[in-house]
Amino acid sequence: MEDHTIRLLKECDSGCKMAVSSMEQVLEYVSDEKLKKTIEEYEEKHQDMEYEAYKQLVDLNQTGKEPEKLASAFSWLSTEFKMMKGDDKQAARIMMDGCNMGIQSICGFKNQYIGASKDSMALADRLVRTEEAFRDEMKAFV
Repeated sequence: MEDHTIRLLKECDSGCKMAVSSMEQVLEYVSDEKLKKTIEEYEEKHQDMEYEAYKQLVDLNQTGKEPEKLASAFSWLSTEFKMMKGDDKQAARIMMDGCNMGIQSICGFKNQYIGASKDSMALADRLVRTEEAFRDEMKAFV
């Protein structure tokens, strides 16, 4: 159980870090104040969940997990390329794509680590719900 808990928490931690990084990158290009405020609101929610994952990991004498370097580099380059001629609609699309990837990833890890603790599963569920809500809010901007 503890091994599954640690693995799930590390994936939640990594996913939140990846999301925050993407949001920070896209915010540089956003001009619509409402879109900017929405992204910043979800950035804060992801930072809170990242901290929650970190606290649970510390309680298990573990550390967090950085996103995979190749995935981070690809995401950064892809976003930069898309935003070169992009606008606020493109920024919202990028955020929606990221949410969809996050939902699929965390759901997969939940299914893989079914022996994880109740608290770590609850965090993963909250992360999925947050991604779904963020994606749905981005629909208004595309």
